[in-house]
Amino acid sequence: MFIMKVALLLALLTVVEGDSTKVKGHTGEEVTLPCHYDVDTRGLLSVCWNRGQIRNSGCWSLIVEAEKTKVTEETRVSNRYQLLGQLDRGDVSLTVLNVTETDSGVYGCRVHIPGWFNDDKHHFDLTVDTALLSTKSMPVDTATSPGTATDTHTSGQMTSSAAGAALTSSSASSSMTSEDTEVRRKAVKGHASHRKAICDVLPVVLSDRIGFT
Repeated sequence: MFIMKVALLLALLTVVEGDSTKVKGHTGEEVTLPCHYDVDTRGLLSVCWNRGQIRNSGCWSLIVEAEKTKVTEETRVSNRYQLLGQLDRGDVSLTVLNVTETDSGVYGCRVHIPGWFNDDKHHFDLTVDTALLSTKSMPVDTATSPGTATDTHTSGQMTSSAAGAALTSSSASSSMTSEDTEVRRKAVKGHASHRKAICDVLPVVLSDRIGFT
C-alpha cells in the first residue's frame, strides 16, 4: 500500500514538472523568465536556476543560484544570466541578456522549501527567433541634396548671366547715347559754319550784282 502511494506521488510530481510556460524572444534582446515565492508566508529562501528539466533534488545543470537575498557569483555560468528582481520580496526571476538562438530550450526555477517534496518548481520553454531588421526611412537633407545644390548653382549662374547681359546692354546704350550726342554736336557745328560762310559771301555777291546793274 505504501509503495503504491509513493508511486502515485511520483507520478503526480512528474505531471506537474512536465508543465511549462512558453516564452518567446528575439535575438539581441533580453528575456525574463518569471519566478516568485511568498516571503511573508515562507520567509527568505534559496533558489537555483537550471538549464533543462529540474530533477528530484537540486539543480543538475545549474546556471545561477541565490542564497536568500544574495546571488552566489561562483555558480553563475555567464554574466548574461541575471537575477534583477527584488530577492528580498521573493522575486527570483531570471533575465537572460542578449539572447541568441542557442538560448532556446527548457529552463527550470527551483525554490528550496524545507521538508520532503516541498520545493516549488517552475519550468519555461524559451523560443528565440531571429530579430527582423529595421527598415526606417532616412530623412533627406534638402540643404545638402546634390540636386538642390546643382539647381541653386545653376540658378546663380543664370542670375549672374542675366545681370551681365543687363550691364552690357546698359553699357551699349550709354555708348550709343554718347555717339549720338557727338554726331549731333558735329552736325550743329557744321550748320553754324555753313551759315557763317553764307553770311560772309552774301555781301560780296550783292555788291557785285549792284555794280553790274
